[in-house]
Amino acid sequence: MPAWRTISLWMDQLDEPLTARPSLAQDLDVDVAIIGAGYTGLWTAYYLKQQAPSLNIAIIEAQTAGFGASGRNGGWLMGNLLGEDRLLAGLSPQQRRASFDLLHSIPDEVEIVLEREGIDCDYRKGGVLYCAARYPEQEASLRDYLKKLHAQGLTDDDYRWLSPEQLAQQLRIAKPYGAIFAPHVATIHPAKLVRALARTVERMGVKIYENSPVTHWQAGSLRTDKAGVRSRWIVPAIEGYSVTLPPLGRYQLPVQSLIVATEPLSAATWDAIGLSRGQAFSEFSRQVTYGQRSADNRLIFGARGGYQFAGKLRHNFDLTRDEVELRRYLFGELFPQLKNVQITHAWGGNLGMSRHFKPHMLCDRANGIALSGGYGGEGVGASNLGGRTLADLILERDTELTHQPWVLPDGGIHALRAWEPEPCRWLGYNAIIKSFVHEDQTLANPATAPWRRKLARQVAGFMEGFMH
Repeated sequence: MPAWRTISLWMDQLDEPLTARPSLAQDLDVDVAIIGAGYTGLWTAYYLKQQAPSLNIAIIEAQTAGFGASGRNGGWLMGNLLGEDRLLAGLSPQQRRASFDLLHSIPDEVEIVLEREGIDCDYRKGGVLYCAARYPEQEASLRDYLKKLHAQGLTDDDYRWLSPEQLAQQLRIAKPYGAIFAPHVATIHPAKLVRALARTVERMGVKIYENSPVTHWQAGSLRTDKAGVRSRWIVPAIEGYSVTLPPLGRYQLPVQSLIVATEPLSAATWDAIGLSRGQAFSEFSRQVTYGQRSADNRLIFGARGGYQFAGKLRHNFDLTRDEVELRRYLFGELFPQLKNVQITHAWGGNLGMSRHFKPHMLCDRANGIALSGGYGGEGVGASNLGGRTLADLILERDTELTHQPWVLPDGGIHALRAWEPEPCRWLGYNAIIKSFVHEDQTLANPATAPWRRKLARQVAGFMEGFMH
């Protein structure tokens, strides 16, 4: 038996028993049928009901609300969208600034809803620290990243450089080379949010059916093993589980991210580390790390997980000792005093990745299909934007949300770019990840010769180019 619990810390901390709502037992006729009671489905239902209270909406969930990525993530509520720089590159400076402002306002919009609906999910808007923290090359990469951000019209109010001394006022790490601070990020307790959102939309009149996996869907209808639903609109809000509903799996693949949580740390330990305002933090490497200090004073720390051949879902999240120890090594490099700390929870989840790593929000009015996904690990905030956008598209509201470059108004699902067939995906993914691992191991060793360090960076950078 592992020394840690294999359930998501967030779900483990809920006061409520995870008793499933009744399953779908008889046929329904509704205005909007949403597949999936995660963030995207719940936010879509919330904004639809807010703007059109008479709509008859049903959510059909395969497990229980929040079972997927919504109850398993790292708790970063970001005012960002994956690949936003490429998505916004073709806009005028004024349009680009307006789109960035829209993205940056996501945490504030969520906070407004939390206050309106009386939802407590440990919301703290402390910003994020992207740290150059394990080897000197990270500083060069981070400064280059900041230069690109400012070239897009962003300013120090959005992203600003922190010297090691300035960083130490917020976060004290072993080998600081500097950091970028951005204020547009909050941290939350993900399971508290998703479970409260489910209760909120129920109060608004939305029906939620759990333990009801959808076995077939098409324009105008869906089926479970017990009953069918006819609906003007179908919203497949399943993100990383798209492979369960063909043909969505051609456009959105499940990849995994894996997370550990420590025991609650003492006040003295946190005084030495910092993060006193609920800041999120990351060390700037291709390991894709992310961390926060939970409201009950644990260190929550995650990193890139994996991809299974043929885009299979990972169902077993009993993390191996190697998976846990890699994350312990990474946070131990930042905080040596925590190298031997007790890890109480280790878990993971499936998230959705679209080709070219571009999130999408689309509305196929002819067939009555609305879809938002491809968040690539940034879905806590992006799903709120997606829910608002789908609501406006379905209700034919002409708003700022519906005119963004990630919104696809024509072509339906087939407007999305499909992933290459296997074994191309598997071979490509593994080659890319091997180059990332080699780069990280090379740069983390201070004895590595300069030419080897340079070569490792060049190879990893070249391989990363295939992801876009």
